[in-house]
Amino acid sequence: MEFRVKMENGELWWGGSANDGKQMPFDEATVFSGDFRVYAANQTMPLYLSNHGRVIWSESPFKYDIKDGEIVLEGDGRFYLEKLGDTLRDAHLGARAKFFPLKKRKLNRDFFKTVQYNTWIECLYNQNQEHILRYAHAIIDNGFEPGILMIDEGWHGRYGHWDFDRLKFPDPKAMVDELHSLGFKVMLWVVPYVCPDGEFFIKHYEKTLFEDREHPENGLFIRRKDAPQHPALFAWWNGYSAMLNFANPKDKEFLDSQLKYLMSEYGIDGFKFDGGTLGCYANESAGDLLCDLTPAELNMEWNKFASEYDYHEYKDTYCGAQYPTIQRLCDRTHSWSVKYRDGQALDFGLDTVIPCSIAEGLIGHPFICPDMVGGGSWHCFLPGEPIDGELFVRWAQLSALFPMMQYSKAPWDVLNKEDCELVIEAGKLHKSFTGEIIEMVTRAEETGEPILRCLEYNYPNQGYAHIKDEFMLEDRYLVAPVTEKGAVERRVIIPEGEWLADDGNIYTKGEHTISAPIDRLIYFKKL
Repeated sequence: MEFRVKMENGELWWGGSANDGKQMPFDEATVFSGDFRVYAANQTMPLYLSNHGRVIWSESPFKYDIKDGEIVLEGDGRFYLEKLGDTLRDAHLGARAKFFPLKKRKLNRDFFKTVQYNTWIECLYNQNQEHILRYAHAIIDNGFEPGILMIDEGWHGRYGHWDFDRLKFPDPKAMVDELHSLGFKVMLWVVPYVCPDGEFFIKHYEKTLFEDREHPENGLFIRRKDAPQHPALFAWWNGYSAMLNFANPKDKEFLDSQLKYLMSEYGIDGFKFDGGTLGCYANESAGDLLCDLTPAELNMEWNKFASEYDYHEYKDTYCGAQYPTIQRLCDRTHSWSVKYRDGQALDFGLDTVIPCSIAEGLIGHPFICPDMVGGGSWHCFLPGEPIDGELFVRWAQLSALFPMMQYSKAPWDVLNKEDCELVIEAGKLHKSFTGEIIEMVTRAEETGEPILRCLEYNYPNQGYAHIKDEFMLEDRYLVAPVTEKGAVERRVIIPEGEWLADDGNIYTKGEHTISAPIDRLIYFKKL
């Protein structure tokens, strides 16, 4: 069915995917389209919120076209348009209460206490025990605090056989013990894919063919409707694999048992849950599926499964805002600005981090981490690729006052001594805010409100809606990072009240040009 909403005079809209945050707010001049039925990247909700307090909600994914001052939606579910107040905050709180009330859960505070680390850019697919231990020791030797360490893709054997590759990890238990002794918590990367040439797949495929011939639908994996004895094969970034269905207790029990084995055998603390995107489940290469769930529902079951682990991280979540979970923005390129082709973003640079994070909070995910400092796109860090030290420093400063902060590429390997010291200082600043950030997390666990906010959320209808390079922590701090190359000052818009700057000066409402040399992150505390 088609659903049309005409924008009111002066009305602005946020919502849909966090990935589209740079395009927000949508207004009468916006021309933008997409289809969440087949592609929903990063955090996505079937939700739009306006600064007039109006809310659009859908029971299922939809195609959207925004043009000529109208939002046109097309989908199979029921659409709702309701006025739940007069402001953007009213719309968010009203939608949260009515459509996706937050489940009560206390998140692990370790995520917010100090910087996180991820081995992806350091090792890429060659994750190995020697390099990871060298990286961990270098973190401490170079003046950084230990924190959560995520060992990324490549530590395992075949996808779906979740145990360490013993050629790369001759003694994983000793490695994890050493990392713990250094003060790290250890997480492993996992996906819901099972290689069709792996031992586990073949064993269960044979069982379906012979033992469960009469009821192959009872076996593991999502299966093909035309040949239910055969698991469907889905295309993803590393080829074709069978996929687990986490609405099926057998599939859920299988992966849970493998992960619990890793925790008991090696002392692993938790997992980075990657993949399982709506777009992957909707992939036409798999054919018609013997499954009652839609691609969106399959992604939701994957996320529900992962949320049960104390240490977890997500990147691709459809309609998961009812669960209090650790969410990270998707991979950014090592660049200053986003690049577009035919209206679609190709590369996400530093200038997308704030607007996409604002969108992420507005659609219901308050516990957010920007992408890895410097960017998480692997191709930007291949041998010979240039590293911009200024960009690296500004990225660290921007991230420092997010609820969470994460490194991957080792700053001491690619930066000069002065820039590396500035990156260290950004991490120390983040740690100095631990107490206040955890207080904000505790409140967000109760209310579901964004921790990181746009000015429009706190100061409605005062002309702040298009400010995309500043953000607030609740209503207590205003942060204005530098996101332009070569800038040593920047324009800062300050709302009503008195604001104490990081340098001790007091500012009041208005537009100010403030000095921002490479060693300064501009931020203010409301008095």
